[in-house]
Amino acid sequence: MKKRYLAVVAAAAAAVLLAPVTATAATAPAHQLKLRGGLTLYLPFKWRIYGGGTDWIHVVTGKCADPKGGFFTPDCKGFWILGPKAIKLGAEGFGPYDVRRGGYYPASDVQLCPVNGKLARVERVGRHTKGLRQVGPGHKAAYHEFQTRCRTHSGKATNVRFTTREWYLPQTKVLVVDNWKTKGLPTALRNADWN
Repeated sequence: MKKRYLAVVAAAAAAVLLAPVTATAATAPAHQLKLRGGLTLYLPFKWRIYGGGTDWIHVVTGKCADPKGGFFTPDCKGFWILGPKAIKLGAEGFGPYDVRRGGYYPASDVQLCPVNGKLARVERVGRHTKGLRQVGPGHKAAYHEFQTRCRTHSGKATNVRFTTREWYLPQTKVLVVDNWKTKGLPTALRNADWN
């Protein structure tokens, strides 16, 4: 009887000890980033948020020499959340962002390659994926994914490429631009809330 009692107590204790670990993994604490139109994103605490308002928010997810730098600052892992003022200047030559074409590029000249600041970003290459992606319940974003090749400043081709992913919500005028294929970002967008 005593052995059976100890076995039951040990099993119950193990269940109690394991339950918080499972619950904690499923409900990890997160930043609540409230955006336009009632959109709330839940981002890991290790991701750092820079910028103010809802037009220029930089979320740094890894190594970054200048997290407060502008959109084209190289060697800074993270993504941008942009609002109407930024979107209005989002096409090459400072025209409005073109949701049909994709490719947020608020400049009129060649900019630095995000993954290697010694190179220039030059041309799209390969396949361009377009479609709709879920952002929280009941909302779909226009989605673009494409690769860009980087070259030397004298124009010599390199094998350096990066992938851009963009989610655009036209009703709320929110654009998310990720040049680093940030792990966990698509999940954070799918799990967003709308209040």
